[in-house]
Amino acid sequence: MPINIGWVELALATFFIVFAGAITLLMSLGLLRTLAIATFRTYVQLIALGFVLSWIFQTHTPWIVLSIFLFMMLMTAQILLQRVKLKPPHLYLSTFSAVFIASTVVTFSVTGLIIHVDPWYDPRYVLTIGGMILGNAMNGIALALERLFDDLKKRESEVKQALAFGGTPWEASLPSIRIALTAGLTPIINSMSAVGLVSIPGMMTGQLLAGADPIRAAKYQIVVMLMISAATALGSMISVFLVYKRAFDDEWHFILMGKRL
Repeated sequence: MPINIGWVELALATFFIVFAGAITLLMSLGLLRTLAIATFRTYVQLIALGFVLSWIFQTHTPWIVLSIFLFMMLMTAQILLQRVKLKPPHLYLSTFSAVFIASTVVTFSVTGLIIHVDPWYDPRYVLTIGGMILGNAMNGIALALERLFDDLKKRESEVKQALAFGGTPWEASLPSIRIALTAGLTPIINSMSAVGLVSIPGMMTGQLLAGADPIRAAKYQIVVMLMISAATALGSMISVFLVYKRAFDDEWHFILMGKRL
């Protein structure tokens, strides 16, 4: 049985962030207010999530589970676009499509074919696995899109030259697309290379603290790492393929930020 953490112990854990805040003051980083707000949001959002999940886990209603999963996808697309500084307008639908396809395919493949969840909509598995997939795929897709448009901007002269010599937007963008997909996949590849050597990942740590057998916990963690890598790769690829044309107009002129360059 896992050791319960009471409210007093949770309050004591706040001293860890007090220590971090003291460092920001000592070094004049100007992050004390941001750190305090982030800490407050962590408490409020996670405790609220705990209450919500306690209710959801007891409902076992398919439409509630799927509606919450859809809401998580909508928020994922919105948040990841906020992380992409240089981008053309009106990318939300394309980004959401990539998030939806990647998270849906991978989540229900894991719950249905690997874990054999019964019923198929069991929120304890669908929402927790889907949440892990969305959180990690979000980072990968955001990195891929940011690198795509940043590299296209840096290659402006090369892209225009390729178009002038009869190249298509795909041909002109291909080097940047390769760089973008590499950027999106690099973090998860690094994580997979280091897992078990320099860190014990979250899923495995949680199961070990709950008293699970280490080998069983390791198997679950392998599934988690592989599903995250698949969702990140699929989401990054779909998003890049859907949005790269937004850097060009209908006449194949190179545009970015909504205007010709």
